[in-house]
Amino acid sequence: MTELEKKRVVITGLGAITPIGNDLASYWQGLLAGRSGVGPITHFDAAQHVTRIAAEVKGFDPLQYMDRKDAKRMDRFAQFAVATSQQALADAQLEITALNAEQIGVMIGTGVGGLKIMEEQQAVYLNRGPSRCSPFMVPMMIANMAAGLTAIHTGAQGPNSCPVTACAAGSNAIGDAFRLVQQGYAQAMICGGTEAAVTPLSVAGFGSARALSTRNDEPQIASRPFDRDRDGFVIGEGCGILILEALDHALSRGARIYAEITGYSMTCDAYHMTAPVPGGAGAARCIQLALKDAGVTPDQVSYINAHGTSTPANDPTETQAIKTALGDAAQKIPVSSTKSMTGHLLGGSGGIEGVAATMAVNQDQVPPTINLDNPDENCDLDYVPNQSRALPVDVTLSNSFGFGGHNVTLVFQKYRS
Repeated sequence: MTELEKKRVVITGLGAITPIGNDLASYWQGLLAGRSGVGPITHFDAAQHVTRIAAEVKGFDPLQYMDRKDAKRMDRFAQFAVATSQQALADAQLEITALNAEQIGVMIGTGVGGLKIMEEQQAVYLNRGPSRCSPFMVPMMIANMAAGLTAIHTGAQGPNSCPVTACAAGSNAIGDAFRLVQQGYAQAMICGGTEAAVTPLSVAGFGSARALSTRNDEPQIASRPFDRDRDGFVIGEGCGILILEALDHALSRGARIYAEITGYSMTCDAYHMTAPVPGGAGAARCIQLALKDAGVTPDQVSYINAHGTSTPANDPTETQAIKTALGDAAQKIPVSSTKSMTGHLLGGSGGIEGVAATMAVNQDQVPPTINLDNPDENCDLDYVPNQSRALPVDVTLSNSFGFGGHNVTLVFQKYRS
């Protein structure tokens, strides 16, 4: 397909279930207000864990979106995806019918899938024997089921897949969906990321790796990207979904357009299982390739939604990657980490951050990095400390980096006809 044949791709619907709000409006207002979603773990007894805090979704009722029988046969990560996709479709006013179902697809990434059901069924196996394990364990556990069940509940019969690229999964899903629409394989895509990994085994594993914050007595200030006193990330849960459409399809039905996606890139560090390559060369190359794909120069970038995990290694590495990729322009660009408020949703993070990046473009507002009280001397960019900022936002980058060396950058741009 030639450059002239590539379709423009726009965002017409958004949905969010997050630690700071279970719909788009409350999530976005929570970000602008600098609200922390971190608190003591309530999903299980964490008394023996090194880390006893997380960014949990509060008050989510799956029965608002599905019947009791269906809810019982879904792990929480899939419930989030089905519910948030319904929100986004309603927001887009996009009805899936027999006439268009084959042209609407689903692409929803996750990092670990149904970890909750796997842990519960392992306990059943050990305590009561193999014959007592649930026949629904495997279909509830497997990572692709968020995308599969979303298609079942919405009727979308087009392309359907599930990137599983650790903390880059949600952004990979948005980028892959963008390519499918851009190249004409679908008219519209339901895409994003979901995760529900606040579980005993997950928190124990990350805790043993010393990846998590242990600021248990001050949970709301535990996630502090780019701050010299950060001591690890705060695990979160939730889902963010975007509806992408070919521009001509969106215009033909009079859809409201939030923003346009114009660029996508992914690279790999090929360096280490968990650590980023020193200096961030892989991430820098990813940012540069995304800008090239979008036809955007560094001085046109208005805002960057950083991966910004609040870990000792990630924050300075991402800072250096941004400076390498954008040169002198980097010092002038606001950069913030919404993980300071939502925690780190692992494979779901790219979904809710894609929603935030879209809203920043649409509303000309930049969310803050909260808890940034004492900047790390190796983190010397404008991180929008502690208070949101109103400014013209024409182009936003969203970065996601995952274990295994996965790097993803997406480019969101103000829509102009």
